[in-house]
Order: sequence, then C-alpha cells, then structure tokens
Amino acid sequence: MDLSIFFAGTAGSTPSARRGLPALLVRRGGEKLLFDCGEGTQRQLLRSIGLVDVDAIFITHFHADHWLGLPGMLKSLALRERSAPLTVYGPPGLGELIGSMRAAFGRLPYKLTLAELRPAEVVIRDGYKIAAIPVQHKGASYGYALVEDPRPGHLDPEVARQLGVSPGPDFGRLQRGEAVGGVRPEQVMGPEREGRKLVLSGDTAFCETLAVAAHEADVLVHEATFLDAEELRAGETHHSTARQAAELARDAQVRLLALTHLSSRYAGGEIRDEARAIFPETVVPRDFDTIEVPFPERGPATLLRWAERQARERGQGGQDGEGADDGDEDGGRAPASAAEPVIPEAVTSS
Repeated sequence: MDLSIFFAGTAGSTPSARRGLPALLVRRGGEKLLFDCGEGTQRQLLRSIGLVDVDAIFITHFHADHWLGLPGMLKSLALRERSAPLTVYGPPGLGELIGSMRAAFGRLPYKLTLAELRPAEVVIRDGYKIAAIPVQHKGASYGYALVEDPRPGHLDPEVARQLGVSPGPDFGRLQRGEAVGGVRPEQVMGPEREGRKLVLSGDTAFCETLAVAAHEADVLVHEATFLDAEELRAGETHHSTARQAAELARDAQVRLLALTHLSSRYAGGEIRDEARAIFPETVVPRDFDTIEVPFPERGPATLLRWAERQARERGQGGQDGEGADDGDEDGGRAPASAAEPVIPEAVTSS
C-alpha cells in the first residue's frame, strides 16, 4: 500500500514568495489526511495536485498560520457538493474556534464533526492509528504520530505443502490468521513485519514526548523555524532550531528527517546544512514536494521534487538535478541511509 507525504505549505508564521503556510497531505492507499490548513492551502492544492476530498483533517494548534485556511476549505467542499461526512480533529478548544467561524462557511451539505482530542489520545482507523502527542508550544499544541498495524509475516509455501495445505485459497486463509485442516498459521508464517511510522511535530520547542514518539520513525517531519544562531529567539517563541531538530532525530534513531516551518529569513540550504552536520539523513522539502515511504524492507523513504514528479507523470522520468532551484537546497532525493474514527466528546454541526 502506497504511503506518502505531500508538502502543500512549508513556511512558518508568514508566507513567502516561495513557501505557503503550513499544510501536509498524507496519502495512504486511497485515504487522504490533511494536517494543518494554513491560509491559502486550497489554492496550493489547486496549483499542484488538485483540491482533493480529504477523509479527515488534523489541526496541531490554533495559531492562525496553521488553521486560517480551514473555513474556506470547508466552504469550497460544500460548493463542490461534498456529501461524505468530515471529521476535524484538534486540541481542546477546536469546537469553540471553528464554531465562531460558522458565519464564514455557513450551512454545510455534509456532516462536520469537530473532535477535541485529549493529550496522548489515539484515533483508530482502518489498519493504522493516529496519536495526539502533546508538544512544547504556546497554548494547547499537538504533534501527531501515524502508526500502521503490524503486518503478517511471509508464508513459507514449501512448509505449508509439506503439512498438506494446497496452494490457493487455503494459503490466503493461513495468511489471514485462520487454521486450515489442523495447520495453524504460526506453523507456516514467519514473524510479524513492522508497519510504517510517520511523526509530525507541529510547532514545538525541544520536546521529550515527541522524541519518544518518534523512536525509529520512518519519517519525522519536524519544524526548524530558526538556525542555531537564533536559539534564544527560538526558546522565547517555543520553536526549534535546525540543530535541535537534528539532535532529536539522531537520538530517536529516525530513518529520515524532513525540516519544515522555515522562517522567511532563510532560503532552505542553510537550514539543511546545519541539520546534516548532526544528522545526515535530512531533507528540506519545498512546497509541492513529496516524500514517498515504502515498507522498511523495500528501502528508505525518499524525497521527490515537484519537477521530478511532473516528469514522472509525463512518463519522462527524472533528470539529474531536476527540481533544484538557485542551488539553495539539495537536488532531489534523500541521502541513502475501514473502521470509523473514535470521536471523543465531539461538537457536531451540519
């Protein structure tokens, strides 16, 4: 099953000419999950992959750069005659905040549920879960960890045949955990294989709970608002430097670090260089870039630049250096290296 992170907006606090406000779209199979919805998010999507019908939205906190695009998004979905219900998750206070915006988006033709998550609460979805991670920022703030369920081990067909199981539907039953003719799955199946883990920091200073949640994550998307020279400023505003994010990634043994939420004072290359001095497996995505996350046994997550993606979709394949602009960031790839959601104490409008 495909898993990817699309970066709709990678700026912090204010947009720049090259970066929009925070928004990430996680695709898992046919599901689409939007994390944060800064001002202009729907236009960013329209300029790139299209205004998709998201299955759920997760807001990290209530500073305007992370949610102000949501009322317009809700209205646009209504004008597109969406009928499927939509749940927006976030910290306590979500219902009051979005309720105050009702006049902006009006009556909706679909059921909107606003679910206020408690710290460390888990949303169970089909084949994976999403946990709200309390982080260190002003006001109630969450990061999110998407953790897939473990996968069955590989079936050994030779052992199964020796035990009298014929290839075909019975192999499938064993893989689903069912016994066949007295043969138990554990007799023919290898050990469980780990699922994938994505961790998104939201806005935060260094945070021990985030470090624990990110342990051995396939991808950690961490804010890096400042360089180390601005460490004092980062502390005052409860943000992180590139060095701090890299140290957390190193200590948590993550497989790939993606830095985002960059201050407009930086182009990106300097953020990348500071982090890579500590944690080489670091990338700095631009708007419209994608990180593709295969299963661990199939290799590491890789960064696909927007220009490379367009070339791939045209059937041309990427070219060396394609997607690099002005030489301020790396040219493309990273270094080598359905159940319904649980809806807690929800406020509902329709």
